[in-house]
Amino acid sequence: MNIIILGGGKLGRQLARNMLDRKYTVHLIEKNKLRCMHLANELDIEVVCGDGTELEVLQNAHTQEADCFLAVGGSDQDNLVACQLAKREFGVQKVIARANDPRNLPVLRTLGTEMVVSSTEIITNMIEQEVDMAEMHMLATLNKGRAAICEVTLTENSRVNGIALKNLNLPSGCLVMSIVRGEQMMVPNGDTVFH
Repeated sequence: MNIIILGGGKLGRQLARNMLDRKYTVHLIEKNKLRCMHLANELDIEVVCGDGTELEVLQNAHTQEADCFLAVGGSDQDNLVACQLAKREFGVQKVIARANDPRNLPVLRTLGTEMVVSSTEIITNMIEQEVDMAEMHMLATLNKGRAAICEVTLTENSRVNGIALKNLNLPSGCLVMSIVRGEQMMVPNGDTVFH
């Protein structure tokens, strides 16, 4: 599978690692030249240094060959424009954007982005679904606290014990990136059962 990732920050870097672990072909687009060099060395992938809202940059990243385009940069406007270009100009079927500011969710959803992910919305939905806050720990915040990466520790009495990931009613845009059991970390799929 060919994946294009716009944005080489913490989330983009981690997504690239996860996709590479799954043996996907990954191309990364990043504006910052110094970050481009670090990412290319660290991940050993092709990093296109440039503005992902420009057609030439998207073409240099082989967007026309992409199965999935992920826009996870720090600007919602850039994420939206890049997704629209990927879909309309390059025919990418699956485009996913990160909403850094949850107030932009309706616009991103209305203007054709297939899936919009907002960490703020995910956390809010988790709270509404009565996740035991004593078992949820914030690992990192992004974009001045508007988004977060969290760790949830399941207890023996957790409602999700024995349920496969594909059968969970997760908040829209929620992404389970990894599961740690004892000393082993795994990337889950739909058949992964929580316990």
